[in-house]
Amino acid sequence: MTDPAERDAAEEASAFSHPAVAPDATAAYGDHPDQVVDFYAPRGARAGAPLVVLLHGGAWRAPYDRAHLSPLADFLARRGFAVANVEYRRGSLLPQQGGAGPVAGRWPDTFDDVATVLDALPALVRDAVPGADPRRTVLAGHSAGGQLALWASARHVLPPGSPWRTPAPAALRGVVALAPIADFASAVELDVCSGAVTQLLGGAAELAARAPHADPAALLPTGIATTVVQGREDIVVPRAVAEAYVDAAAKAGEMVGLTLLDDVGHFPLIDPSADACAVVAEEIAQLAY
Repeated sequence: MTDPAERDAAEEASAFSHPAVAPDATAAYGDHPDQVVDFYAPRGARAGAPLVVLLHGGAWRAPYDRAHLSPLADFLARRGFAVANVEYRRGSLLPQQGGAGPVAGRWPDTFDDVATVLDALPALVRDAVPGADPRRTVLAGHSAGGQLALWASARHVLPPGSPWRTPAPAALRGVVALAPIADFASAVELDVCSGAVTQLLGGAAELAARAPHADPAALLPTGIATTVVQGREDIVVPRAVAEAYVDAAAKAGEMVGLTLLDDVGHFPLIDPSADACAVVAEEIAQLAY
């Protein structure tokens, strides 16, 4: 049997071996350099194409940006989808700005950005990809981006008084969360990504107060069709995290789909050269059409 760490390293190397794919258009949704979205038009100029909104992972840390998800964006565009590959603020400030260490996320900036871009997307899409149909939007995110996708679909059930709460559910066909950090309690217990959840929320002292505003497992039911795709061999975000989220949904009276892939770890889900990526595209298609 392949050593799990060796498997993970090989899968990560494969996923990150693809050169970044330039977008067809880029739009800003704010003044910060990270408040941008790259758009990929559906190949073949297909009219009325569903829109896939991608939220990249990387433990909400600054070294990981949307570029590593651009091959997946291109993969989906070649299958007839319009794609929006979102960037958002993450990680610590630069050392010269007073930051220190690879801190995961920024509170509240990371959530401000995701809420803002989702609200702005219908107008941005009309200008950037006129052939897209924003009425058929599917959110998809990988790892930390999976958390953000699940969170964005649950803004209407945020606690009263939350600045991100919406009066009604988002107009989404559904969410496909890829190996998401979807249950904060299990992620903290398993020390997923070296304490990333605790860092995201601003430290251990803030965990209890902020988790109800950010933990997908605490924001159920949403009433929005949701599927989780997870590799059984994932050692970055173990399947126990996804299973805890699916269990929480069931206890809240909602059914969340869970697709477990044999002999698959964390990174093949975003690797266009891996069979798992085709499964991801099919799960998106099932919600979009």
